[in-house]
Amino acid sequence: MKKVKGSIWMSVIVLGILLLLGWTVWQNLRVSERIDNSVKSTTMLEGEYSLDGGEWKSIDNTKPINEHFHKAVFKGNFTKQVKANHTTTMDIVSKNVWYTLYDSSGEVLDEYRRSPGDMEEGSGYMAEKMINTPGYYIMTEYVQIEPEYKSDDKFTLVVEYPYELDTESFSDCFYVMTSYSDGLYLNFFFEILPAGLMFLLVCFFGVFFFPIASGLLGRIDFRYIDFGILCFFAGLFMVVNKISGYMNLWIIDPTVCMMTDKLAGCFFASAVLIYLRSLLRGKAVKIIANFVITAFFALTVLCVILHAANTADMMATAGIRYLAVIVLAAIMTVLLCIEIRGKKGFVLIDYLISWLPLGIFLMIDMFDFYLHISGSKYLQIGLAITIIYQMVRFGMDFSRQYKEAIRYQQVQRELYEAKVSVMVSQIRPHFMYNALSSIAILCKLDPDTAYNATVTFSDYLRGNMDSLKQTAPVPFETELEHLKKYLYIEKLRFDDELKIEYDIQDTDFEIPLLSVQPLVENAVKHGVGQKEGGGTVKISTRDTGTAHEVIIEDDGVGFDTNAKKDDGRSHVGMENTKKRLYDMCGGEVIITSEIGKGTTAKMIIPKKEEPEK
Repeated sequence: MKKVKGSIWMSVIVLGILLLLGWTVWQNLRVSERIDNSVKSTTMLEGEYSLDGGEWKSIDNTKPINEHFHKAVFKGNFTKQVKANHTTTMDIVSKNVWYTLYDSSGEVLDEYRRSPGDMEEGSGYMAEKMINTPGYYIMTEYVQIEPEYKSDDKFTLVVEYPYELDTESFSDCFYVMTSYSDGLYLNFFFEILPAGLMFLLVCFFGVFFFPIASGLLGRIDFRYIDFGILCFFAGLFMVVNKISGYMNLWIIDPTVCMMTDKLAGCFFASAVLIYLRSLLRGKAVKIIANFVITAFFALTVLCVILHAANTADMMATAGIRYLAVIVLAAIMTVLLCIEIRGKKGFVLIDYLISWLPLGIFLMIDMFDFYLHISGSKYLQIGLAITIIYQMVRFGMDFSRQYKEAIRYQQVQRELYEAKVSVMVSQIRPHFMYNALSSIAILCKLDPDTAYNATVTFSDYLRGNMDSLKQTAPVPFETELEHLKKYLYIEKLRFDDELKIEYDIQDTDFEIPLLSVQPLVENAVKHGVGQKEGGGTVKISTRDTGTAHEVIIEDDGVGFDTNAKKDDGRSHVGMENTKKRLYDMCGGEVIITSEIGKGTTAKMIIPKKEEPEK
């Protein structure tokens, strides 16, 4: 039934994926002509440009301008795409810049710049407060401006980056798109959707795969949970970063668009620090790591407060945050290096692969803020390497856990068979015959004693049957009570020839049920039972400091411990007792004997180590 349900769900998922792909292809074919009529370029001007008062260069709208700048000036005519009849919409997409478009006479044709007395209607509460913050903005011009834009006048476009830090290239801040209609939305769909789905897949691993993986291992593994958090915020950061230029299509306030983008980066950096902390085991290094994470969180909160107070927006404080990430990542690297000291082999490789690729590419991306290294795409590579390794590691952990589960089931089955064997060995027909015969005789000689013997024998049999249900060790006092019932019955048979002594000094421990009785039975049957005139069986317990000991001594006939053992029931019961004691408590049985003097069986149960507080 479960296989049928699994097949149905798998079929539904595959069908859903095929429908999504088919719909995407159909939409692509349906609007392909309109997509061909959409043109994305640097400025839509044919002419020349200068950055920060430098030399004038020819404008190539097919290539991005990767130079960093504070003020860019472009002069020329609009391109043929703008003048073509099919162009009805022009979208100007800007991030963190102001811009102004002038005609040949110096008159302003279009401008994006906020001032206290000149606010756009519906610009948003934050935008009205933060007049010095450009944010992420989209200006859409429609067909009614064609007479101005299709003329042969010379135009001048001035783009200004208002922040002191030289941190972004021109094409990352500004571009223009012309289309028949809805070109920006169509471009978003076909350019962003595939990458967005891939990044959402990373989020999926963070939300579902790794947390579930942790549970499948049979324990809460915070390393997988923290890595799941990292995957989620990494996917969120990538999605937000990819669609940041389009956010103003849905979020009216440009400053909120910018803050959303920067906060996604802060969350991702925090998730990286939390994941790196999960790799630490030492108490001291964990305390330092907690301080590092708290410091970055406090810095992020401070930046948000400064942004909300219009003191310094999230872009103005980006340099401080990036520097903080570099410093804190370096500290975490030192802590991880301290952690791996002395580790060798697979453990060392595991630690290195778990953080080294991600750490290296993240540092490259951070240095890109200052050195203009092309590194953002490498961060995705580092994250992909780490995700793949964590999946491989989970597969190895799951395989090991599965083998341990198989072994555990085998041990449980062997323990059950051993308990059945022990129970059967304790209820042998001759033992029952002897007990019932003794009780039958007592029914005529001493009815009260016969009654007590019957109740005790019944309780003894019930205890043996209950042992089949017992899967864990029991308190020693429980085992002792059952043992006394057995000896009571044996005492009926041997009468004064069997003497029992108890020296119980320690009872605060657990042992497998019916584990002491085989040792006592051997002492009764093969020790004092074979001795003329009988003898004494003594049962003692003591605490040695490192272990609990149960000692069964008899002064019977003894035996040669080096002699070859037979294959009788007593031997099987003894071997089962040793195996159960070792599997369930890690204990052992040591037997010493001397012919003519008696036998001593010592059961040793090591104490459990108390967990560190």
